[in-house]
Amino acid sequence: MTTLPVADADAVAATQEAIAAASLSFSLKVLTVNIHKGFTFFNRKFILHELREAVRTVGADVVFLQEVTGTHARHESKVANYPTAPHYEFLADSIWPQFAYGRNAVYTNGHHGNAVLSKFPIVSFENRDVSISGPERRGLLHCVLQIPGRETTVHAICVHLGLAEAHRVKQLHMLCDMVRNEIPASAPVIAAGDFNDWRRRAHNLLEEGAGMHEVFVQANGKAARTFPARFPLLQLDRIYVRNAIGHAPVVLPLKPWSHLSDHAPLAAEIEL
Repeated sequence: MTTLPVADADAVAATQEAIAAASLSFSLKVLTVNIHKGFTFFNRKFILHELREAVRTVGADVVFLQEVTGTHARHESKVANYPTAPHYEFLADSIWPQFAYGRNAVYTNGHHGNAVLSKFPIVSFENRDVSISGPERRGLLHCVLQIPGRETTVHAICVHLGLAEAHRVKQLHMLCDMVRNEIPASAPVIAAGDFNDWRRRAHNLLEEGAGMHEVFVQANGKAARTFPARFPLLQLDRIYVRNAIGHAPVVLPLKPWSHLSDHAPLAAEIEL
């Protein structure tokens, strides 16, 4: 029997290790968008049906939604083609069999909040109230996803932070505490949504407080501009990850998204 040279043996071992690592990795596509309760900018037109088709074309495995209507009695009676089902169920339909909703704002005619749509089982979820003071209600929707064939669960957190900077900073610290203290250190985490962080303070806070970094910042050196959707100037929407092997932004077309909400969507491929 011929013995391989040392260098060749090392190369074989490295190749086998790479093959083993590749077999353990898993890639998923995520999408986040603030859907503005199904209306266009300034509430001029109800476009939830168009939005559903646009969301489907992305082919995302997990969708993070903000400003999702659970129910609205007045719109149900006055807006044409208004769904009788909650909007997260209408959007999920037959594509995403699993979904979770976190009710944040409650008013006379109904309520709205955050939602996560998933092609993978959601084994548990919690909507954490992170409202600070006043009428503005905010929440962190934390879903635990079970990926078939993998022991480690993935933690998906749908985020919609406050308009006031002082409130956002406190809410970012709450997010850090959740990730650091309530989620296993080895578990993959994806936190996505509308951070309203026009001052760009979230990057350092989440890096230092929770070991998370933003997908578009890592790829392009800066966060994506998402607001207003027609002429994006502000970097409000983000996708942060922890314990990801790799990730890359997905480029989405300007149309039809530019008229489907006041926020442009973000998508990314994440390897775990």
